[in-house]
Amino acid sequence: MDQAWRDKFWVRDWQPGDRADAAKVIEQVLKEYGLPWEPEGADEELFNIDKYYWQQGGEFWVIEQAGTIVGTAAYYPIPKGNKAVEIRKMYLLPEVRGQGLGKYLLEELEKAIANRGFAEIWIETVTVLKEAVQLYESQGYQPITDVETARCDLAYIKKL
Repeated sequence: MDQAWRDKFWVRDWQPGDRADAAKVIEQVLKEYGLPWEPEGADEELFNIDKYYWQQGGEFWVIEQAGTIVGTAAYYPIPKGNKAVEIRKMYLLPEVRGQGLGKYLLEELEKAIANRGFAEIWIETVTVLKEAVQLYESQGYQPITDVETARCDLAYIKKL
């Protein structure tokens, strides 16, 4: 990515004041694709980032453009695989897609994960998120059958 592109977006750690805006991004993208918003289920963790991410040794990022949150990306360690993490909540609003931001975020997540000594990355997603599926497959993620989240139908793994 060239510097001009990076100057358009700011990737930073989630802060408590981001809760409503980050949740709104995820809810909007889910609804766009006809997927359920589950604040008491698969999306519950958005309301307690400390517990689900930071206290577990993970990270949760927000992506800003001109002071507005336009995306999220996160990961946390999981008790399966070999020193594994799961990438979670990687969502971008439609107006910022198609610029390479998703690929950039995935690469940055992979660097952060590798720098912390993890050996595997797991991802769950759903077929209807065609752009995400294409991104993961183009970046070397291999399909597996270990799907745990009810709204997901695909899972992938990448060894670092």
